[in-house]
Amino acid sequence: MGGLLSLRTLSVGLSLAAVLLLVSLTSMPSYHRGLHRSQEFIVKAQQAGFSPGDPVLIRIFKRESKLELWMRKDDRYELFATYPICLWSGRLGPKEREGDRQAPEGFYSFDREQLRIGGRHPRSINIGFPNAFDRAFGRTGSYILLHGGCTSIGCFAMTDPVMDEIYTLAEQALLHGQDRIQVQIFPFRPTEANLAAYANSKWYAFWRNLKEGYDAFEHTRIPPAISVCHSAYMVTATDPDAEPAPSAPVSSAPASSTPASSTPVSSTPVPSDACSFEPSIVSASAAPAPKTHRLRAKPRVASSRRAGTVAHSAHLGSRPTRLAAARSVRKTAAAGARRIH
Repeated sequence: MGGLLSLRTLSVGLSLAAVLLLVSLTSMPSYHRGLHRSQEFIVKAQQAGFSPGDPVLIRIFKRESKLELWMRKDDRYELFATYPICLWSGRLGPKEREGDRQAPEGFYSFDREQLRIGGRHPRSINIGFPNAFDRAFGRTGSYILLHGGCTSIGCFAMTDPVMDEIYTLAEQALLHGQDRIQVQIFPFRPTEANLAAYANSKWYAFWRNLKEGYDAFEHTRIPPAISVCHSAYMVTATDPDAEPAPSAPVSSAPASSTPASSTPVSSTPVPSDACSFEPSIVSASAAPAPKTHRLRAKPRVASSRRAGTVAHSAHLGSRPTRLAAARSVRKTAAAGARRIH
C-alpha cells in the first residue's frame, strides 16, 4: 500500500513539474523566446536575397495603417516587407503635446540605445520623438514607441510576431555598423492626388514639406539627409547618379497661423547658405556594408529606464568568465562552511 502511495505521489509530482515547466516556457522573457524566431527571420531575409545586418529604413503610413521595412541591397534600398499596423491612436496630423494620445508624423531615427527589452512590451523601439523640428514648435511628448501588444495611446502598435521580426532586423543592422535607422512617418502616401484631397487642411503645408522627403527616397531609393531650417524640414537627396542638392523648405507655421486654402501653398525659397551649417537630424545612408554577416542574437538585459532614456547593459559575459565567477562562489561557500565547523 505504501509503495502504491509513493508511486501516486511521484506521478503527481512529475505532472506538477511538467505544468510548471510549461508555464515557465510560455512566460519566458522575449530575448530567450526570440532566439529561435531570430534565426527564422534571418533565413527569411536571406531567401529573399537580402543580407541580415545590412542597413534598414522604416516608413509608416497612418491612413493606410501600413509599415514598410526597406533593406539595402547593393547600393540601393529595396522593399523587404510591408506589415499591417495593428493600432495607432489619434487623427491624421502631428503630435503636439504630451498626453494628447496622438501618434506623430515627421522624420525620426533611433540607435542601439533606443532598443528596449523587457517591460510591458518585451521588444520595442523608441523612435526619438520629439526631434528638432517638433521642439521648434514647442511640441512635447516622450516614450513614443514602435511596439507589440496591439494597444496604443500615442504609439504604433504591431502584433508581437511582427514586432519580433522588425526588432530583429533593425537590431542586426545596428549591430553590424548602421549608426541610426530612419523612421519616416506620413499621414498617408503623399502623392499629389492624395494631397489634393486635403488642400483645406490646416496641416497642408506641413504635409507638402513631408512630401519632399518622400519624393527624395522614391527617386533615389537611398535615405536622404534631413535637417531643420527656418522651422521646416530641409531634405538633401543622396543619389550616386546625380549631384546632391538641398531642397527649398516649405513654411510649416503652427496651425493657428497657417490659413486653410484651396490652392497649393508655395515653397518659400531660402538662400542656399542659410542652412548649410545646420546639423542633420537624420543622416543619409552610409556606404554599403560587406555581405559577410553572421547572426548576432546575444540577449541583452535592460539595466535602467529613466524618463526619456533607455540604457542597456553589455552583452552577457563569455563562458570562461561565467565559469570563473562560479568557481569563486563555490570557493567562498566552502571557506564559510569550514569556518562554521
